[in-house]
Amino acid sequence: MRLELFLGLAAAFISITVSIAGACAQSPPVAERIKQCGVCHGEDGNSQMANLPSLAGQPEFFIINQLFLMREGVRKVEAMTALVKELKDDDLQALAKHYAALTAKASGEPIDPALVQRGSELAATRRCGSCHQPALTGADQIPRIAKQRVDYLITVLKELRDGRRPGADTLMSQAVAGLSDADLAALAHFAASR
Repeated sequence: MRLELFLGLAAAFISITVSIAGACAQSPPVAERIKQCGVCHGEDGNSQMANLPSLAGQPEFFIINQLFLMREGVRKVEAMTALVKELKDDDLQALAKHYAALTAKASGEPIDPALVQRGSELAATRRCGSCHQPALTGADQIPRIAKQRVDYLITVLKELRDGRRPGADTLMSQAVAGLSDADLAALAHFAASR
């Protein structure tokens, strides 16, 4: 009888301990995560900060994929490391759903019409619309580049061209190979103007 009582108490203790540990280990609610994201990426998912991407209107799978790559350390973004390390898969999905449902808006950066024209020509020859979609809205794991920040696009395109973007798609690196800085700026202005 004493053994049964001991085993029963031990089981109850273990159950309570696991429940408390699980409750303490839970990540912050998604609403809190969204608020944290909004500090840099904009409350409505449209960044007003230099060289920080807008998330509004990005394809859901693209966001999940990028957050996963950052969480797993494949794509190293120093500013994001602490924010993504504790994200659970459900968190990734909830954040992606939230941002995919928001409307992308132009950043308000100056757009140069001559660069837009040159970028349009380059985008046609480089077939940007074949992956990013004709309206450059992205799909699946391909990002929306329409209405993205110009400065951010220029930075990313240079990193892709120069092989300095960890976790990046090698097809994209091939797509911009050999382009000058001026060409990349033209592509960025074109995409942001869409």
